[in-house]
Amino acid sequence: MQDPVTRSDATGLENMQQLIQLRWIAVIGQIATIAVVHFGFGIRLPLDSMLAMLACLTAFNVVSLLHWRTRRDVSNGELFVALLVDVGMLTAQLYLSGGATNPFVFLYLLQVILGAVLLEPWSTWTMVGVTSVCFAALAMLSRPLALPLDHDRGLASPYIQGMLICFALNAALLAVFIKRISRNLRARDARLADLRQRAAEEDHIVRMGLLASGAAHELGTPLATLSVIVGDWRHMPEFSANPELLQEIGEMQVQLARCKNIVSGILLSAGEARGESSVKTTITTFLDELAAEWRSTRPVGDFLYENRFGHDLPMVSDSALKQMICNVLDNALEASPRWLSLEAARHADHLTLTVQDAGPGFAPGMLAHFGKPYRSTKGRPGGGLGLFLVVTVARTLGGTVAAHNLPQGGAVVEITLPLASVTLEENVPHGHGN
Repeated sequence: MQDPVTRSDATGLENMQQLIQLRWIAVIGQIATIAVVHFGFGIRLPLDSMLAMLACLTAFNVVSLLHWRTRRDVSNGELFVALLVDVGMLTAQLYLSGGATNPFVFLYLLQVILGAVLLEPWSTWTMVGVTSVCFAALAMLSRPLALPLDHDRGLASPYIQGMLICFALNAALLAVFIKRISRNLRARDARLADLRQRAAEEDHIVRMGLLASGAAHELGTPLATLSVIVGDWRHMPEFSANPELLQEIGEMQVQLARCKNIVSGILLSAGEARGESSVKTTITTFLDELAAEWRSTRPVGDFLYENRFGHDLPMVSDSALKQMICNVLDNALEASPRWLSLEAARHADHLTLTVQDAGPGFAPGMLAHFGKPYRSTKGRPGGGLGLFLVVTVARTLGGTVAAHNLPQGGAVVEITLPLASVTLEENVPHGHGN
């Protein structure tokens, strides 16, 4: 799973890339404007100085482009500095081309609006102050353009034409880039909402784990006592002489042993060993034993198990993984007691487990909220937690769980897990997929 910090910082990187694109547009626009004003309108501009400023802006943008190709985190301060550079370059160009009398002075508004969208409040207000000071300095220090006072000519006036171009440029750039930046921010908010949801679900898992661990500790002693008592009954003459009672005692011992294994599995999942520790095995052995144990302890009619994993790999028997698979099988058994199947396969560097049943399938609402807690059609308290635990364990291992209904009836649940998260090998060899 991708690091939340990295995903959050991706929004800042995308916004910085938008500023770089905007700067390229500014370079091209300034070249076109200088050419039209100097050669088209015949208004003399200091071309050497203005082109030197353009060269500096181009160099800064090239450096920025190269720099942000190798970095992923962008802070508020770095965005603020980038906008300050743009304001400084705009101020220098305006100083060389009429100062406050240049109609393109209103491009300061573009910088302020970008700051309001991208920056923290203190940075935004600082940007307002900086642009206001720059405007005032241009009015006091720069030399006005030698333009005729012909505002009454309407669009025939060069000054009015410049204001129209400036307005159209501001409007177009704001419409395009604010929309892109807003999309980035909405995507960031969606990611943060997803992270908050996952944090709440994981907190729920922790609380359930503590409850299960406590219950397992409490159940350990009475189960051990019952096991001793039932064992003593087997040797008592009253029971040993009655084959029917002796058979029932044997069944009781089997069920007690199963309960003790469940308790041990809960404690092992919580990081506590109860008389046994993790066992080194292989993926094929682990799945074969799991399927055999599940078949022998469940009242299933026809259980089809097919292991097509191929080249075997070592792993440590994980009770959480075992419980996850059993939860899926148990849910399928409730929907389809007569028939269900489990298929294990390898696709590239992933283990894929497919459980199929012949039941009525998932309701549309269940598929839309698959794996969410307390989403169930069983109508009993705590329903839906089984699949919720399945999805959570798979996500913890870096895998996914998908479900869909079959056209002919029945449902399919597919668990996909990266082999690197379940095997003992650090580097899983490629090219063994079926």
